[in-house]
Amino acid sequence: MRCVIARYPFELTRTGVLASMQGVTPELVTRESVTIGRRRYPVTQVGRVLTRQDPRDFTAAEVTRAMTRLGFTCHDRPETTAVDGRAPFEVASALLGGAGSVAA
Repeated sequence: MRCVIARYPFELTRTGVLASMQGVTPELVTRESVTIGRRRYPVTQVGRVLTRQDPRDFTAAEVTRAMTRLGFTCHDRPETTAVDGRAPFEVASALLGGAGSVAA
């Protein structure tokens, strides 16, 4: 599939993306992400690996659009779950002896 990322044309295929990302350790997901195989990668990391360009040269939307067209599952933001109405880091802090306690 032909797509344009950072004003440059690329010919991407699903198998080519899988091969390029094989052996690449995913970075911490803080924003948009894409599931490739069993791993979830930030779209900027995928764009950097596929295009060999600096992430400042392209947008996450360009990479997300290309990955969606290739059939990969894209995510808007990382999944977090609240416990008892509190953020996960607050629960972790309480479990480690920080302020507050965890109610069962």
